[in-house]
Amino acid sequence: MLFITNRHFNEGKKSIADRKVTFDLKDNEPSISVFFCERKGVGKYVELMSAGFFQKLRSKKCKQILLYIHGFNNFPEGKDQIFERAETMQSMISKRNNVMVIPLIWPCDNDFGLVLDYWDDQKSAEASSAGFARVLGLFLKWRDQQNDPCTVRINMLAHSMGNRLLRYALESWVNDFGSVPMIFRNVFLAAADIANESLEPDEAGGCITESARNVVVYHASDDLALRSSKVSNLKNKIVSRRLGHSGPEDMGKVRDNVYSIDCADFNNTYDSPMGHSYFLTDPKGKDGVVFKHMLQAMNTGRVQTEEDHQLILRKNYTPKAKSTRS
Repeated sequence: MLFITNRHFNEGKKSIADRKVTFDLKDNEPSISVFFCERKGVGKYVELMSAGFFQKLRSKKCKQILLYIHGFNNFPEGKDQIFERAETMQSMISKRNNVMVIPLIWPCDNDFGLVLDYWDDQKSAEASSAGFARVLGLFLKWRDQQNDPCTVRINMLAHSMGNRLLRYALESWVNDFGSVPMIFRNVFLAAADIANESLEPDEAGGCITESARNVVVYHASDDLALRSSKVSNLKNKIVSRRLGHSGPEDMGKVRDNVYSIDCADFNNTYDSPMGHSYFLTDPKGKDGVVFKHMLQAMNTGRVQTEEDHQLILRKNYTPKAKSTRS
């Protein structure tokens, strides 16, 4: 599995093609450097550098890419951790479509308790954004090479605090270049830990809606993990509902390419008791409804809404979507 990270390696920060590397999990300081790598197995990683990474990516001849930015308090390896979730998604996608999942791994902490970890990780996500903004630029350059144009479509899945990193990365593009290019076919914001007005054009996350054909917000009012976000943000005098709790504050104020998906009827069934990581499999380990919804959008470039068909059924629930489209 290909992956990109700004976590520090035990072997140092000097990039060398084909060197074996291991994560320094005790160092949670975001690296200025970004490393392009391949995972050969559990704990077995090789640095490819950007040229080797994109060469290998092209050799895979995938039709689409799904970049995956994880949430806070996540480590690379382990049960329900970054690589396991990425592999689960890759396995589900490979059944139907030639889509490659590529995790973007930023440094998280797990030393001081959930609320303190949350605030520490929030700062780490912000500090990581400049490096990953450069990564997105390299993907654009790779895709749009004049001598050898690439038609691979790029999608983005940001979970939890990964939405904060995405927002800051795209915002840095706006600050540097005045605007953000439409790099993504779909941006999926799952359990987004940013303010619920963030996607409005005049807000910091408005650039997310400019970067994609479709922006799909998956939210659930009973997402218990986002309560840590609320506690930490109130403690630090930041008062706002989370996008992952309520969806956009006012659908009339966001662009027409934004879709709001209410997942409150099944999120706690999928991820008991927190109801936060409900974008993968159902309780029986089968493809979950959020995954199916994302796959449909990747396959067609269009987002299923409530008007498309009747969405009922608890056992095979299909999420209700609201859109600003007329």
